[in-house]
Amino acid sequence: MTAPLDFARIGSDFRTACLAELDALKPGNVHRFADGHGMSTADFEASALAASLVIGVDDMGVGQRIDLAVDATREVVDHNTNLGIILLAAPLAQAALAGGGSLREKLHAVLAELTVEDARYAYRAIRKAEAGGLGEVAEHDLATEPDVTLLEAMRAAEIRDRIAWNYTHDFVDVFERGLKWLHGGKTRWGSVPWVTTYVYLGFLAHIPDTLIERKFGARAASEVRDEARPIEAGLSQCTDPQDMAGPLTAFDASLKERGLNPGTSADLTVATLFAAALQGR
Repeated sequence: MTAPLDFARIGSDFRTACLAELDALKPGNVHRFADGHGMSTADFEASALAASLVIGVDDMGVGQRIDLAVDATREVVDHNTNLGIILLAAPLAQAALAGGGSLREKLHAVLAELTVEDARYAYRAIRKAEAGGLGEVAEHDLATEPDVTLLEAMRAAEIRDRIAWNYTHDFVDVFERGLKWLHGGKTRWGSVPWVTTYVYLGFLAHIPDTLIERKFGARAASEVRDEARPIEAGLSQCTDPQDMAGPLTAFDASLKERGLNPGTSADLTVATLFAAALQGR
């Protein structure tokens, strides 16, 4: 049987995952090599620390965990930096707090047991973060109090939000895609930031980014995916990933010039790093 983790370890793993994601060159997203979209790495560092102090607190549900983490973040930054990360991390943290079984098995149980109260807390958090997604689904408008469970609300949103889709598909992107890319990158290059870039490019090259899709449309999201594919292929074939720094930097500048931020791909990357750490514990 797997023993539960305490909240301090979970918080530490969460913050480490957030900071590791910032260390990687992620085209179109904020990272240590280039800010973007009116945000800086300092914003994300402050957000990671604030949310880490509450994400693993025991004796609360997933929804309340989301709400508290968003509250903590809003105390240190005045714009949305990590809502998607928190939405993915909260059920993973909840699963890690439970004893017995693998992280994935426990996560399945956590998602299946989500309540209407979880939805109410999560809706409140999304409203405070001033972000879209669930609010675009007419039958579960964010302006109203939900009368469905958080899982049911996510099911209504999954067609336009990959984070919601992962709720209804047991985090398949994390466990069957992200972790595979993470382990493959580490085997090839060791534990270096380029591995995180590889995970991020995997999501970007294989799944149209739903943040881009909501802001710019499905065609733009598909075009970015297609642009990412040869760069991901080039990185996957490198003995030294530094050889791909030039194409990655150029792609980064191009996306930012067009205002395209693959935020969902970045959120899934953090969730992958967080899940790997929790499994490693």
